[in-house]
Formats: sequence, C-alpha cells, structure tokens
Amino acid sequence: MAVYKEEKTNTWRAVYRYTDWNGERKQTQKRGFRTKREAQAWEREQLNKTSADLDMTFKSFVDLYTADMKTRLKENTWATKEHIIRTKLLPYFGKLKMCNITAQQIITWQNEMLNHKDENGKPYSPVYLKTVHNQLSAIFNHAVRYYNLRDNPCKKAGSMGKKKNREMMFWTKEQYLKFADVMMDKPLSFYAFEMLYWCGIREGELLALTPADFDFEKCTVTINKSYQRLNGQDLITTPKTEKSNRVITMPQFLAEEIQDYLKMLYGIGADDRMFTVTKSYLHREMDRGSKEAGVPRIRIHDIRHPYVKHTTKNIILKSRKPKLPR
Repeated sequence: MAVYKEEKTNTWRAVYRYTDWNGERKQTQKRGFRTKREAQAWEREQLNKTSADLDMTFKSFVDLYTADMKTRLKENTWATKEHIIRTKLLPYFGKLKMCNITAQQIITWQNEMLNHKDENGKPYSPVYLKTVHNQLSAIFNHAVRYYNLRDNPCKKAGSMGKKKNREMMFWTKEQYLKFADVMMDKPLSFYAFEMLYWCGIREGELLALTPADFDFEKCTVTINKSYQRLNGQDLITTPKTEKSNRVITMPQFLAEEIQDYLKMLYGIGADDRMFTVTKSYLHREMDRGSKEAGVPRIRIHDIRHPYVKHTTKNIILKSRKPKLPR
C-alpha cells in the first residue's frame, strides 16, 4: 500500500496491492485526491473490502454483494435489484459503515419511504415498499451469512409495506368475450389476449412465443422461455420458475385461430417471435379494450387465473375470426 503526491496536478494518488483468491498479485489505484487523508481513507477501504472487514461502508459492501450475486441471477432480476439499490438504498446508507448501521436508522429510512410522494402526490405502493425493504434485508442477510456480521438490523426494525397490493380481480367469460370483440380491430392484440386468457400464460411467456412452440396436430403449446425488454435490448430468458416449463393443451378453436394468425405473418421463421410488441403495448391495449367494452380494468397478470381455476377441458366456445381491416 502506498500514497504518493503528484506534483504536476498537486493531488494525491493511492496504490493498493493485494493477493486475490487465486493467489495472484493484483494492484488497483486511484488518482485525484485533494488531500493525503482522502487517499489514505480510500486505501483503508480497499483493505476492508479484500479482507471482508465489516468496518467498510455500505457502498463498499454492495460492491462485494454485486460480485457474489450478479452472475447467479437472471439479467432482468439483477437489473431490478440494482435499480433499487442505486436509487433507494445507496443515497441513504452508502456512506455508513456496515457494522454501525442500527435498527433506528432503518426505521428512519422506512419513514422517509412511507412519506414519499411523487410529482402527482402519489406514495409508493405497499407492494413496492415491501420489495425495497426486502432488498435491504437481503444485503444484510448476505453479510451475516458470509461475512460474519453479527446480526441483521432489518429484523429488529421490522418490515414495511405488504406482500399483496390488492385483491385479485377476475373477468367472467362473458366479460372477456366483450373485451375480445373490441380487440378484433387489431389482429395482433386479439390473438395475444386469446393466448393469455385461454392458455393462462404470463405476458413474458406470450411475447417469447415462436411458431416452433406449437404442435397443431396435438393442439399444444410449449412454454420454455420468457421475453424481457432490458436497457433497450430484447432479452429471452428461461421462464419465471422451473415449474413454468410446461406443455399446455389448447382448445381446438384457439389452435385454429393461431394458425390463421401465422398465415398473416409473412416470412416468419420457426424461431421468430410471433408477438413483436412490448408489455407496455399490451397494457395500453388493455386500457383501450376495457374502456370500449365497458368491463372493469383488471391487471393483465390476472387474466390468466380463470384458466388456472377452470382448465380448457371445461371450455366450450365457437371458433371466432377477427374482422380484419380492409
């Protein structure tokens, strides 16, 4: 370890040398410190990180947490975690030492989150507050489990928010049919919501579907992937859980409808996405269709639950074809 004065810039430079977990000698450095004390403080922080000393700052521990966890999680899952850490945790806890953060400080932070209002005067939802708190607690649990922190102060402080935002709402079959009739003016929207309602799949699963996923002789569709839009890029991942990998039997009328839809997609390949829109598009169409059909606006996620309760074996419906624009 060494600290040097750089005469040309009249600033200080700190160089830290260490042995990594492979036994290799490494070196890291940082320039531009205004004082020797600042350079030495940075040097001490690097020592704390490499020795896993919980005397380090919360920000430095987040760097360790990131190195430990990022490669173990799906890219979209980590993106959500990283956003919460960057915007909700680091601004408050970043400069505090891990070993000194108390339950009282966490309660004070919780109160700030509970009292927050956006530009329209809306607070954070109870579910979001629960999610943010769980992320903070996960970081401290990691420190307890792997870096010898004595305890998790979040447990003493208690949680905030709640797991479920509101009761799940459902459409009756009659309400869905009214909605579906409105969707017929846009074939893509009509067929997308048909798949969501009658097959009980999730939005990401729908948007990842390709022609190769369908077996029209057996009237089945294979669910083995999910679509996300992350940092401006299309991302195909595995489904939400291992059990989400499944083969679904479709009603005969739906198999016929999807074959009709594929005929409209000129030049589509077996592994090309069939519904080349985003979740935002589906939500806008949900708003439009609910209003025009005069049915309650429910969450798109909730459309799938009537399927879970009533399997397609109990569904009887005549085949319908959308009224295509001329």
